[in-house]
This record gives sequence, structure tokens and C-alpha cells, in this order.
Amino acid sequence: MKIPVRYCITGANATAIATSVESAIREARLRPGSALPTVRELARSLAVSPTTVAAAYRTLRTRGLVRAEGRRGTRVSPRPPLPTHVPAIVPAHLRNLADGNPDPSLLPRLRPVPGRRPRLYGEATNRADLLEQAARQLADDGLPRGPLAVVGGALDGIERVLQAHLRAGDRVAVEDPGYTGVLDLLHALGLVAEPVALDDAGPLPDDLARALRIGVEACIVTPRAQNPSGAAIDARRARELRAVLAERPDVLLVEDDHAGPVAGVAAVTLCQRRRRWAVVRSVSKSLGPDLRLAILLGDATTVARVEGRQLLGPGWVSHLLQGIVAGLWADRTTEARLRHAAHVYGARRHAFLAALAERGIAARGRSGLNVWVPVPEETSMVSALAEAGWAVRAGERYRLKSPPAIRVTVATLEPGEADALAAAIARGLRAEQRTASA
Repeated sequence: MKIPVRYCITGANATAIATSVESAIREARLRPGSALPTVRELARSLAVSPTTVAAAYRTLRTRGLVRAEGRRGTRVSPRPPLPTHVPAIVPAHLRNLADGNPDPSLLPRLRPVPGRRPRLYGEATNRADLLEQAARQLADDGLPRGPLAVVGGALDGIERVLQAHLRAGDRVAVEDPGYTGVLDLLHALGLVAEPVALDDAGPLPDDLARALRIGVEACIVTPRAQNPSGAAIDARRARELRAVLAERPDVLLVEDDHAGPVAGVAAVTLCQRRRRWAVVRSVSKSLGPDLRLAILLGDATTVARVEGRQLLGPGWVSHLLQGIVAGLWADRTTEARLRHAAHVYGARRHAFLAALAERGIAARGRSGLNVWVPVPEETSMVSALAEAGWAVRAGERYRLKSPPAIRVTVATLEPGEADALAAAIARGLRAEQRTASA
């Protein structure tokens, strides 16, 4: 007989109860998504007041360990901020289109930094040549001029920017569907995600206006290669969104340009004439995921706060990494390789979209490495594709209010494979229709 969850939880006060739940999560006795007892149920079990249990649950929510999900009750977060997350392992016999990685064969070959001497405390935290190269790239893309910082990847930069301005309980406008890493990060920081619908051209202006009216303190936007939908903001949508944002000049705007030059479309920014803003451009998709480095551009106050907090923690991003990135950017062959990668990703994306369209299947994937395919039921489609030899990602973790879909990472999907995968999806959709009509 399975022991009820309530018996994993002990404590006579709110702090002890919260600590008990945290320990159970860390030790995998409570797993992501597990339902916790109701406040009254746990209060009776522990012989404490409902107020005590409610305070414990409030502490756990603030720390991002649990979520209040209305009628579904309080549940362990899908990805709690504890060292318990084990990445899903795709079985070796399945074609892996689920992990979101770039194609390793399209990444520049990494080389050690020649003649490097040891860096010491008290020296400059960032390489001047790296900042100069980044400034030129960003200016060429039409981004506003501003101070630069070097951070440990896109999510590190986003987290530091949010912590520089927000506090637990603040609402943040996010794309829906949106990147799971951002959604999990917001929850871990005690911030509240406010979903904003999007189409192929990015966030819908009217829905963003609605989010601004209800009092969001920040807005996170992916200007291109949006994960999971592939949306990319075009010039017309950018003008519309800037007009909406102009009504709230105090709102923090964060742009997550994670794919950069391999996104397949030109960079567009909404940051002109903002008071609080930041653009985070990672090198993970273009140069390699193991290069945990991103350039942060923003207003003077935001960048100063980020760098100041960084100095109190890690101090700086390793000059080994900075040197490798600077060396790659200085290599004349790198730009050609990045253009080639963007072209290949675009060809693979378009081939898959065309194969789906031939079968009457609507999908989205204007830019980047992923295609978003709406389906009536995610679990059955993922299972059907696995039986056919394909591993894809169910869309549930990316969605807040948007309808079901699956995410297919097309970075390594050869055009010859696109037809076979589209055919498997079509078969899965027909099977779902037969089930629904039965």
C-alpha cells in the first residue's frame, strides 16, 4: 500500500513543516508535480493550526518549491530549485528531436587561448577585446548603445537583471507558450508569470497592453528564435509593441536573444528610449552550449547593479571562456560558419513545415531551432511518435494558457527525414480523431 504524502511531512511550526517538505523534495520522496495535502488535512494530521500550515506553504511558494494550482491544490514545482532534477534520457533507439540542442557539426571548433597568463584578483573582470567585439556586433544590429557586462549565459543574465529590480510577488509578463527555463526561474524567484499570447510575429500588442494594465513590473521578450514557437518580431510588430510599452516607461524590459546570429532572421529590438532595459545575447546556440557566456547590454543602472552583485559572488566569468569567445569572433571563418549554420537550420525548418503543410497540418516555426505543432492531446501524440521511432517534447511545460502542442527540435532533422516525421504526426492525429469520435 502506498504511504500517503502527508506522512512525509512533519513539524510543529511553520518553519519545521517547510523544512520537512524541502527535505522530502530534495530526497525525492516528494517528486515534481506531487500533490501536497490540503491545509486543513495537514493541520489535522500534524495537530497544528491551519494558519501554521498556510504559513509553511506560503514560505515554500516564495522559495519556488511548490505551486498553488487552484482546484488541483498545492503541488511540488515541476522543476524545484534544488539539486533533484535529472534530465530526461531519450532512449538510444529513438531519433532525438526533444533536447533543444544545436547541431554539433555546425558549431565552430573550439581552440585553447594561446599565450594565456593567469588572471589575478584585482585585474579587469572583462576582456576589453571581447567587449569591443560585442559592442560592434550589437551596434551593427541596430541595438541602442549602452554599457556592457559579461554574464554566465542567458538565464544567468536574466536572473541577475530581474533581481536587480524586482522582489518576490511582482508580476512579470512572459510569452505563452514560453521557455521553460524562464518560467521555472520566475517561480524560483517568487515572481508571478503573467502570460501574453503570441503569434509568428511575437507577442500580441493587445494582450501585452492588458498585462501592462493589470500592473506587471517587467516584461521578458524573445525577439527571434522564440522557444518553443519559433516566433520572431518583425518591424511592424516592433512598432506596435513599442507604442504599447511607451504607455508604461517604468516597466523593466528584458530581451532574451539566445540564438543570436543563427536565428535565421535579423535582430529587432524594443528597447529604444526605455528607462530600465536589458538585452541578453548568449553564445550557446551559435558557438556551443558549454560556453557559458552571454553579453548583457542595458541601461547604466541595470548593468551597474548586475556587475556589482556579480562581484560579490563569482566575481567574473572565466577569462578562459572570454578568451575562447573573443578568439572565435576574431576568426574570419567564424562569421561564414554562422551564416552557413543559420542557412542550414532554416532549410531544415522550412522542409519540415512544408511536409506538415502538405498533410494539412498547421505549425509554427518562423525562426530558430524549433517547430511548434498544435495537437489535440500531447501525451498520446508523444507516445505515438515514440512508437514510430521519434522523440519530441510535450508542450505542457511551455504553456500557461495556450492550447496543447508538441515541440520538435529540427536542428539536426535532415530534409529527407522531414517527410517521414510529418507522416507519423499525421497518423497520430488521425488516431486521436478516431479516439475522440468513438
